[in-house]
Order: sequence, then C-alpha cells, then structure tokens
Amino acid sequence: MKLMKSRGAFTLIELLVVIAIIAILAAILFPVLSQARLQAKVTKSLSQMRQLSASVMMYSGDSDDAFVPASMRDATGGPATIWTQGLFPYVKNQEIFVTPDSGGAFSTGWANRHHQSVGYSDATGFDPLSTVMPGAATPGTEGFTSVATQSIMESPASTGLFAVTANAPANVLTTKHRGYVFNPYNGRNSPDNDYSKGLPMISDLDLVTTRTDTRYPNSADLSPGRLKPIFARFGGNGRGEGRTPVIFADGHCKVYTANQLNRHGEIVWRFR
Repeated sequence: MKLMKSRGAFTLIELLVVIAIIAILAAILFPVLSQARLQAKVTKSLSQMRQLSASVMMYSGDSDDAFVPASMRDATGGPATIWTQGLFPYVKNQEIFVTPDSGGAFSTGWANRHHQSVGYSDATGFDPLSTVMPGAATPGTEGFTSVATQSIMESPASTGLFAVTANAPANVLTTKHRGYVFNPYNGRNSPDNDYSKGLPMISDLDLVTTRTDTRYPNSADLSPGRLKPIFARFGGNGRGEGRTPVIFADGHCKVYTANQLNRHGEIVWRFR
C-alpha cells in the first residue's frame, strides 16, 4: 500500500504572490471603506440636523412665527441664554445637538457654548441694547433689537440657519471657539459689495486653530467675536472639498462643500 505524500510548505514565490494579491485588494478596499465611513457620518449629521429643523419649525409655530434666538440678552447685561436651551424641550435628546466625530458636547448654556458643534446663525440673535440696524450689521454683530421671523426674510428657502461649526473638545476649555453659532457678518463681502451676498467665514479647516486657509490667513489672530466660522469638517482636506449639512429657514436641509458655500449669493446668510 502506497503512502500519500504530504504537500510541502509554500514556496517563497507563492507567499509573495499571495501577499501581493492581499496588498492589491487592500489598496482597492480601504478607500472604499473610508468613503463609506465618511458618508455614514454625513448621513447621521444630516439626519440630526433634520430633527433640529423640525424642532425650529415647532418652536416658531408656538412663538408667533419667531425663530429661537441664537443668543438672547436682557436689559441688565447679564449672561445670555442660547438657542440650545430654547430648542431642547422640543428635542429632548442631547446627542442630536452634537456633530458626529466632532469631540464636542451639548451646550447647556452660555458657560460651555464653545463645545457646541452644530452652529446657529448669529443673525437671529436678540439684544435689546443693540445699536446695530438691519442692513448695516458689521463684523462681531451678535444681536438685533427684535427677534427674527420668517416674515422678514425675502426667501426662507434660500436662507441658511444651521451648519457644522468649529468647536472645542468636550474636555478642553478655550477662549476662542464659539461653536454654538456662526456669524454671517464676519466673512468676506461680495465683490460688488452687495450686503445680502456677504458670507460667514467658511472653510473645511478649523479656522479658530489654523491659518493655512488662504482665504483667512490671519484667522488665528482674530478676536473670538471675529471668528465663529462654519467648519465643513466631513472629508476636509484644506482644498475646500469638506462637507457640511445646512438647514434652511423653510426647514429643508442640503449638504454642501466649503467651495460651494464660498460662492457669493449661493445662500442668503445676511437676511437682516
């Protein structure tokens, strides 16, 4: 009876071929998996913002068409309340206010507003002591003497209210991040100086901590009131290809790249 010969070990060439095949498959699959993970974060962020959008509409319905103020001050000059406090009763879930992969946290009030990673438009701010007139707001403007309503907007469907913002991590104190808002008056004016086409500061880099975006070379040196940027963090690469969802005043949402948002007139940010 003949014994079967056992197969010897793999040869070096066979091992190299297998390793080469694995390397090729990895090179093909890793970018696909990376894009899938990125898209999952964008989708989750968009879903969360849709819920915030619904809560804004409910708040407005209960408040005679008024939007929740980004910050609301009183005549005593004390600390302001912020929009997360006004909307939370309509949402009842802190996670909805935190952008995926941002390291941020729900801002319970003025003291920890820098941890917020979903930002609301400073154009909705209410300050009874403000001296700023609608149509003449300047960089740093945080409020007007009346609350914002849909009736003051020429086109609610084109008016941006929410976007992802630059924030401080939940366990870090900071003096510059103000993630609870973005400011429509702190960015670039349109080439023809059309006030309504002015922009917030917008980048797919955190403009509070970096100065490598050529549009804003001195951003790290500006005061907190001159920052408050939109941060298109998803897929950000410094070339403007990073994305952020945007919520509009009529309640609908859409995802944009930083380059798309930097087009004057694409979205109305300075609606008063």
